[in-house]
Amino acid sequence: MAFGDTFKALSDPTRREILVLLRHERLSAGEIGAHFDMTGASISRHLSILKAAGLIDDEKVGKYIYYTLNTTVMDDILNWILLLKGDTEGEK
Repeated sequence: MAFGDTFKALSDPTRREILVLLRHERLSAGEIGAHFDMTGASISRHLSILKAAGLIDDEKVGKYIYYTLNTTVMDDILNWILLLKGDTEGEK
């Protein structure tokens, strides 16, 4: 598995904070943007990078797009790290 896009997406503190926000609930871009002091276009760019890396999913509901955390990619990264550490749980 290629993790380049994933690690690049995770390298930015704003994107990491967006993932934390999505940990418990789905949010619209406007709801996410309310947590930051930046333009909607900047938030949209961060969301695009996270989506391209497979870290978030989106779903259109009415006129809004809601974003959710994609835990599958996070599970893959965690398993890979555990494999590097020599943890047998990571070996699947």
